[in-house]
Amino acid sequence: MNRVHGYGDGPSPLAGAPVLDLAQPMRRGMPQSPNHPSFRMLLERRHGDHVRADGGSAANELIVTGGHVGTHVDALAHVSQRGLLHGDVPAGSVQSHEGFSRHGIEEFPPYVGRAVLLDVAAVHGVPVLPAGYEITVADLEKARDAAGVDVTAGEALLLATGWSRHWADPGVFTGQESGAPGPGPAAGAWIAERGVRVTGAETIAYEHIPPGRGHAELPVHRQLLVEAGIHIVETMRLTELAEAIAHRGRADFLLMLAPLPVVGATGSPVRPLAVLTDHDREERA
Repeated sequence: MNRVHGYGDGPSPLAGAPVLDLAQPMRRGMPQSPNHPSFRMLLERRHGDHVRADGGSAANELIVTGGHVGTHVDALAHVSQRGLLHGDVPAGSVQSHEGFSRHGIEEFPPYVGRAVLLDVAAVHGVPVLPAGYEITVADLEKARDAAGVDVTAGEALLLATGWSRHWADPGVFTGQESGAPGPGPAAGAWIAERGVRVTGAETIAYEHIPPGRGHAELPVHRQLLVEAGIHIVETMRLTELAEAIAHRGRADFLLMLAPLPVVGATGSPVRPLAVLTDHDREERA
């Protein structure tokens, strides 16, 4: 279990609760969409380049990344339909070389609240859904019923497909040729109808990518971001969380989600944390 060390110190009622890191590590060569700039990190200054009079030295790096690289949150400014952003805001009226004056990622308030994981791979009895598999409404409802939880408006919904297991193979993970599993338009409408605030999954594009299509069309992005105003989290690491929830027997948990407040940006890297609270202990307190 990948815990975040130091969490839970002191008198907090969450003290001692397991915390899982749901972010993929960011490094050169990691899987990412070809639509976005490649992640690069280099040491701008190395130890010894400058040595202070007392013998001390410091190193620092230069990081180049897009807002949609690695585990990240999509802002509502990320997608338009026929020139309109969410709420019928004309994209051309709010965008400039400095970014967006409306619907930028800085408008996303940090989320700390209940989340539900629907493990679609488990419903099918496989560790990983096949490449190019379209998640259906029936899949979501079976996963919900198996988990014994409700999907509640204003909360967070995560979809487990097992795709995190392919992270070490960029050719497979990106799904440009073989496709990637995710919700199709019917499942997207089901998610939107639940009124969740944010939804996330393990693949680069969140939604169903048919083999050989790449990211030519992303209808679920339109449904969620433009029509429903629901933020999307992509490239999440959910394998450990799914395993922990299967052992725990409870599919809801506390999610902490705080993207960088880059003003006017269409997305931002994020490090989501899942806190597996002891519900029985909280109810007794």
